[in-house]
Amino acid sequence: MVLFSDMKKDIHPADYRQVIFEDVTSGKRFLIGSTISTEKTDKWEDKKEYPLVQIEISSASHPFYTGQSKTIDTAGRVEKFKTRLSKAKGKK
Repeated sequence: MVLFSDMKKDIHPADYRQVIFEDVTSGKRFLIGSTISTEKTDKWEDKKEYPLVQIEISSASHPFYTGQSKTIDTAGRVEKFKTRLSKAKGKK
C-alpha cells in the first residue's frame, strides 16, 4: 500500500485523499486515493472515517473480470426494452 508520505510533493491536487469506493452490486469496497467529491462518509477496516462513493459496477461485479454474466438493471432499461420488443412483435 502506498502511503501519502511516500508520494512526491506538490504534484497532486490539494483535495487528493483516500476515498472508499463501494460497489453496491457486489458489496465489495476499495480504499483508493481520489479527488472525487462526496458528502457521504463511512469507516474503513482501520476504524478511520473516509469519504464514501457508491458505484454500480466495479471489477468486483463486471462480467469481464468475474467471468459471470448477469443482468444489472438499475434504471429500468431492461424492462423498457422488453416492452418495446413485445410491441414490435405485436405489429407483425
